[in-house]
Amino acid sequence: MLFSLLLGLICVRETFPKKYNMWYLCAVFPAGAGGWAPVESNKYQWLEVDLGVRTEITAVATQGRYGSSDWVSSFLLMFSDTGCNWKQYRQEDNIRAFTGNSNADSVVQFKLQQAVFARFLRLLPLDWNPNGRIGLRLEAYGCPYKSDVARFDGSSCLIYRFSPNPTPSQTAKDTISLKFKTLQNSGTLIHTEGQDDHTLTLELHKGKLLLHLRKGKSVSPGPESHMVVSLGSLLDDQHWHDVAIVRFSGHLNFTVDKSSQQIQVRTCWNINFGLMFFHKISYGGVQCHGSQRVMSRRNFHGCLENLLWNDVNVIDLAKQWGLCLQPNTGNVTFTCAEPVSVPVTFAGAQSFLQLPGAAQQQRDGGGVAVFRTWNRAGLLLTFDLQQQAGSLWLYLSEARVRLQIHKAGRYTILVDVTAGFGLNDGQWHSVDLTARRGHLTITVDKEEDSTAHASPSFPVVSGNNLFFGGERKQHNNQECRNPFNVFQGCMRHIHVDNNAVDLIKVQQMLIGNYSDLQIDMCGIIDRCSPSHCEHGGRCTQSWSTFHCNCSNTGYSGATCHSSVYEKSCEAYKHQGNTSGLYYIDVDGSGPIKSQLIYCNMTDKTWLVIQHNNTELTKLKASSGINQHLAYFNYSADADQLWAIITQAEHCEQEVLYHCRKSLLLNTPDGSPFTWWVGRTDEPQTYWGGAVPGSQQCGCGLQGNCIDSDHYCNCDADRKEWATDSGLLTHKENLPVRWVVVGDIQRPGSEAAYKVGPLRCHGDKNFWNAAFFNKETSYLHFPTFHGELSADISFLFKTTAASGVFLENLGIKDFIRVELSSPTEVVFSFDVGNGPFEVRVETGDVALNDDRWHRVRAERNVKEASLRVDAFPNATQKAPADGHIHLQLNSQLFVGGTASRMKGFLGCIRSLQLNGRTLDLEERAKITPGVRPGCPGHCSSYGELCQNQGRCVEMYNGFSCDCGLSAYAGPFCQREVSADFKPGTSVQYTFKEPYELNRNTSTQSSSIYSDLKLRGENVSFSFRSTQSPALLLYVSSYYREYLAVLLNRNGKRRSKRRCSSTSAPTIESTWLCCSIGTVRGGVRGAVLFCNLFQIDQHEREDFNLTSDAEFNAIKSVVLGKVHESGELDPEIARLNSQGFSGCLSVVQFNSVAPLKAALLYPNTSPVIVIGSLAESTCGSSSPANPYPAETTHSLSGKRGGVNDSALIGGVIAVVIFVILSALAIMARFLYRRKETFHTQEPQGIKPEADSPEYPFHSEPTSQNILSENQKEYFI
Repeated sequence: MLFSLLLGLICVRETFPKKYNMWYLCAVFPAGAGGWAPVESNKYQWLEVDLGVRTEITAVATQGRYGSSDWVSSFLLMFSDTGCNWKQYRQEDNIRAFTGNSNADSVVQFKLQQAVFARFLRLLPLDWNPNGRIGLRLEAYGCPYKSDVARFDGSSCLIYRFSPNPTPSQTAKDTISLKFKTLQNSGTLIHTEGQDDHTLTLELHKGKLLLHLRKGKSVSPGPESHMVVSLGSLLDDQHWHDVAIVRFSGHLNFTVDKSSQQIQVRTCWNINFGLMFFHKISYGGVQCHGSQRVMSRRNFHGCLENLLWNDVNVIDLAKQWGLCLQPNTGNVTFTCAEPVSVPVTFAGAQSFLQLPGAAQQQRDGGGVAVFRTWNRAGLLLTFDLQQQAGSLWLYLSEARVRLQIHKAGRYTILVDVTAGFGLNDGQWHSVDLTARRGHLTITVDKEEDSTAHASPSFPVVSGNNLFFGGERKQHNNQECRNPFNVFQGCMRHIHVDNNAVDLIKVQQMLIGNYSDLQIDMCGIIDRCSPSHCEHGGRCTQSWSTFHCNCSNTGYSGATCHSSVYEKSCEAYKHQGNTSGLYYIDVDGSGPIKSQLIYCNMTDKTWLVIQHNNTELTKLKASSGINQHLAYFNYSADADQLWAIITQAEHCEQEVLYHCRKSLLLNTPDGSPFTWWVGRTDEPQTYWGGAVPGSQQCGCGLQGNCIDSDHYCNCDADRKEWATDSGLLTHKENLPVRWVVVGDIQRPGSEAAYKVGPLRCHGDKNFWNAAFFNKETSYLHFPTFHGELSADISFLFKTTAASGVFLENLGIKDFIRVELSSPTEVVFSFDVGNGPFEVRVETGDVALNDDRWHRVRAERNVKEASLRVDAFPNATQKAPADGHIHLQLNSQLFVGGTASRMKGFLGCIRSLQLNGRTLDLEERAKITPGVRPGCPGHCSSYGELCQNQGRCVEMYNGFSCDCGLSAYAGPFCQREVSADFKPGTSVQYTFKEPYELNRNTSTQSSSIYSDLKLRGENVSFSFRSTQSPALLLYVSSYYREYLAVLLNRNGKRRSKRRCSSTSAPTIESTWLCCSIGTVRGGVRGAVLFCNLFQIDQHEREDFNLTSDAEFNAIKSVVLGKVHESGELDPEIARLNSQGFSGCLSVVQFNSVAPLKAALLYPNTSPVIVIGSLAESTCGSSSPANPYPAETTHSLSGKRGGVNDSALIGGVIAVVIFVILSALAIMARFLYRRKETFHTQEPQGIKPEADSPEYPFHSEPTSQNILSENQKEYFI
């Protein structure tokens, strides 16, 4: 129905210069009139319409004044039931201004997102034609609104009683709905009691609605007996608010205005919870029930409207005095008479209210005001004292009321008192200022504990004017005297000297003065209800904005939207990380929380999730016990487990069953004795190594069970111990959640079971990629839904100069990410405020270099940001008063646009939108011009292959070939080390020359390619408890050799000149090496290492010169040389003692003999004699990663992991500190000892002594280094 306001009652408010009287005009415009145009065009004009009755308004339309140049280009829309206490209509809870007309003839219509129920409508022009005046024609669209209203006076309530003996019948759906309005911030609206003392209570508490569900007679709240849900805020504003409680099956939908929350009622509630089971429902209070088990003792004071229980109109029944409805004490009326309360809003930096001060002869003074605000600071009241005694300042500081009196003419504080606390909570707070003959008192909220006193020696009486909220600029000074922040918030009930201030007269400019105020309305809004802070971020706010504290959440950004952790172990691995504990956030910015998980970085990146029972559990026959049930609680919750398993390429879980006279699966009637339950909550009747539904074990599938008539070893039912074990690998059924073992009741039955941790490897999303080879090609996906928060992340590589990565369009809105030039990425969007762009420029670094580059774009209600690789993050703030919802309706285009222009040429990988990965490969398989997958990863990730490791391309990813490296591991970074005993020998043998000549294959191993060498490259690390010693010996088929020897010369401090390219002088604190002579007719080079003292990992390289040239290398020996017939006599003497210590990462040219002996003993030409055990050479990294786990996290991003991780971290820190202290003490003692030795008078021996017989000075070779064992690198 159309309501033409030109036929209604129109009240026009105009202002004139002060020489004229301000007046109101109420008139009925005849149809076809030119419209409304005030005499003065300024911000104090408005058009008010009285519709006569409350009306449901769904749309408004505006037009300029007919035949003129007068129109309104933007305006505010306000509504009211009584013509007082106006409420401003906001679009999307954020936008207050409507866009009006651009000429006098066109009509602009606005469909209201939420219908308005009001009698009065007010339009306030904000901007108009600068070449004309304010001019307006207005129409509103809607329907008559019929309602039933009841007013409760704070001591009354209505009770709806069901029949005395109701038949319990659970209904499919029950609904309670109502509207309410009140000025009180607390009170009970609904209270119900039912069978088994179940109760449901809806109460208003500090302006918020709380829904209580209580089970049984428990008084103390607890998670099993009491559920509380909170919705809404600032509901004590004397405006109507909608409430609905809907039960459907085991769910409750709780709605307040536009906010809604679904409640999952626990199982213990599902049985009996239903509104049909309640004996009675009380509206307006609790005491009607005689119950005292609710938080609030206060009844509701205000109005309820359209109170419905299912299809029953309770207020209509109350009017008719139905049999089931009984009135209680107190007064319930069926009209809504509202108390008069005129608030005023201080919205900006220029806001102030000026009122006249006290009379000259007055000796006492004071003032009262009630305020509400979110700001922690702001001026409430100031005035000059009479007789120029100074000035009084009453203001908020740190959310407390503070009063200061400053001496006139200088900033000297005469009085300084504070009262109250936490006054920036948005609630109404009263402040009373009383001054009586030398006594000054301020009281907050009329509480004795929030009262402060002072005793000034002068009268505190206001001068000519009082200023509330701010101060007016002086005519001779453009700056205010106010040293404090202006007040932003609402005030009401303002009194000066016990006289109430009529703010309507202030609005009419009959008394006082004001600037930038909104009188007769409170414009405060709660920006934290509902909160835009995600993932548990804590919302705080001021008058104009809000802030999210993301500490300890694991998320970052303006709204705590983006996870600070990676989505998989695979992602951590390809950042170069090693094995350890990592936080994994499987769905990124999605709702699933991050989890601390162990990542085992091997060739395959294994993710390991432990549970509470990974040990072998033994079972014996017990009388009366037929089954054993075991539950497994994992370190990750169910949602995390499902997401991890779905994302992984492969998952497995080992199950083991030891048995003696205990059947596993086979039974006479076909039902298995033992089964397990996994993800699907269905019993699984197969065991490790078999397939689902087979009722077999692994041996049955392979056909090698101990009894061919059975499919499990344990089903043979023998007295001897047997075992069935294997891996469960079907992801749909994993993980094992509980196991039932059945055959343990027979005499002699024994069994033991073990369920290992869940292990998964691979990340299907990390390498999911598509290659776009045509500019007109694209992939399309369903519409992207990111109305309030949207994040887009992906990797790309290209050689093209530009192209659109993705685009999604709406009717007006859009979102797009593109490469605009080789050095610039642009993130652009429009949510209704006009196009918005965020750019990242990379300077001289080109992005079209065919290497992978990471892009992350995010948009939320506060800001938009864009990040490219490690370049600085670009951020743009969102407009404070603008649209916030991104409304898209087209398909999402990836790699191109709907217009097939500016398409992207190259690869896009791991595309994620709001934490959800799009399957590019699957869509690319059916799309012309796009290929699944994208090769060529070594150009970006090849540098991860360390220590001569070679990057090898794979279809999905890459690998590191460590064949030419002495290191192992996924990135060739793990040291290969071994402990040597005196008799240990590792001999790596090369082919004889004639064998090599006969082998003409081009695929011969590289280890045989350098038998004739012009130079030798030897490197290794060692840790030894012995010196002197033979470390490494290289021999040739022509009796040539190279030896690496260790000498200890600690008796004197000296300098030695070692042969090198630059012939440096080596101080005695370094490893000094020189070349020995050729003796015994055997050509050789002896590398003598005179070890005085070196620090761990310090390295010195020497280029040694010798006339020896190896023509055909025979072998490389580590440790003791057993074929010692042709050894140099001196080397033979050292060789007889062998080597005790540890060798690590031994490399001789392209050969790694120690690695070959330890990792490939069966396929390498290696002979090992004696004891050889792989070791870590005493480093801090143990072979078993679990006892000493390392947690990798981002500092400052997350705190409070869990107790066990925290304790482990503390222990690790303590151990590290102790070891560091011991190392420092040992180093100090060692230096003291060395200093003592150098104090002895010593001469310098001839240089010829040391190269000839460098080891003669050592009397013993046992444990000389034991006092300070170190690790060295050559």
